[in-house]
Amino acid sequence: MKDNTKKLILCIGLPVLGGALIGWLTGTMGNYDDFVKPPLSPPGWLFPVVWTILYALMGYALWRALIRCDTSREQSSVLTIFSFQLALNYLWPVIFFVIDAYWAAVACLVALVIMIIWTMAEFMKHDNLASKLMIPYLLWCGFALYLNVGVAVLN
Repeated sequence: MKDNTKKLILCIGLPVLGGALIGWLTGTMGNYDDFVKPPLSPPGWLFPVVWTILYALMGYALWRALIRCDTSREQSSVLTIFSFQLALNYLWPVIFFVIDAYWAAVACLVALVIMIIWTMAEFMKHDNLASKLMIPYLLWCGFALYLNVGVAVLN
């Protein structure tokens, strides 16, 4: 298997599998039906579908950015920024669903949105499409922020 193909599989597989693992470990969506939810709240079944697609898109974007880096230092920068935003992504369901700290989860989402924008800017240095592939993720996290604030206010 070619090196770029292996890298592609890793770049897509790790976020998707990590998201599935964090969902399983936190029991995500277990108490979603019990919340008083803001308007436009989607059904619970939609979240894992959307997140799987978003994790695959962000992994593909990472791969595109990485293979267009000219130096190992550039690759390290791309990986570091991407990893920080992914860590915040994985932290949010722990704060929200396990700890039930809704306002802390809002702060985590704000930090995540900032990190996504930073990741997009870093990707843009190497590949315009890689940056654009992050737009659905950014929009979904903005929507998640609205839902999180709604849950924090209503519960």
